[in-house]
Amino acid sequence: MRDHGTSVRPPMGAGMGFANAPGDKRPAMRPVALVPSMLDVDLARLGDEVDSLAASGADRLQWDVMDGRFVPRLTHGPDLLRSVRSRTTLPFEAHLMIEQPERHWASFVDAGANVVIVHAETTVHLHRLLAEIRAAGAAAGVALNPSTPLDVVRHVVDLVDLVLVMTVNPGWGGQAFIRTMLDKVRQARDLLDRAGSAADIEVDGGVTAGVAGDLVAYGANLLVAGSAVHRHPDGREVAIGELRAAALAARSLTAALRPA
Repeated sequence: MRDHGTSVRPPMGAGMGFANAPGDKRPAMRPVALVPSMLDVDLARLGDEVDSLAASGADRLQWDVMDGRFVPRLTHGPDLLRSVRSRTTLPFEAHLMIEQPERHWASFVDAGANVVIVHAETTVHLHRLLAEIRAAGAAAGVALNPSTPLDVVRHVVDLVDLVLVMTVNPGWGGQAFIRTMLDKVRQARDLLDRAGSAADIEVDGGVTAGVAGDLVAYGANLLVAGSAVHRHPDGREVAIGELRAAALAARSLTAALRPA
């Protein structure tokens, strides 16, 4: 794999690292992070877009990779990530909404992705794929469509650094949040906690300041937001600030109620 250097690819840690090994008795609560989606940014000004989001308080950036088959749209390839990797030390997530991700994931790590997220629905050999992603030095995530049961991650929990619960059907920005996914978020966190894993729970789809608190209260700690950030009338910094305030208020209450 290509060596991007410490100034380009930040080291694992500070909420970015691998999950606790199964068997830990009481996993620590994971840091809350705001993750703007790059789905509908202005590609003609991509470097400026990355700079703007970093300056506005983003914790990570998510690149929505679509192949026009698993989902209708055709979007970002690894060359886009590579073109702006040197603009920021923010972690990059590559959310692969593509069929046969085992054929393409390595090119995104080579382009600078710190996290690679694959859909459980798109690969036959999920266990092997997650192991290969981790062996390459990236964090490995599994995404689940709204109708996909959580049971598909039960037997790969030792290889999962992140579970992404889709709170809309993937493919388009601007969709309404599916509130029934709150219980799925809770079940995902319970599944990981029972396994002793401190893997992140990420949510993606329709995330706004109005639902951020509920999501964190139910167990999510990584919030992907697209329209809520890019279309806020007062700008991205205000949007990210509102999301963070709602999330941290819920986290404070959850921590206070968490049994010792």
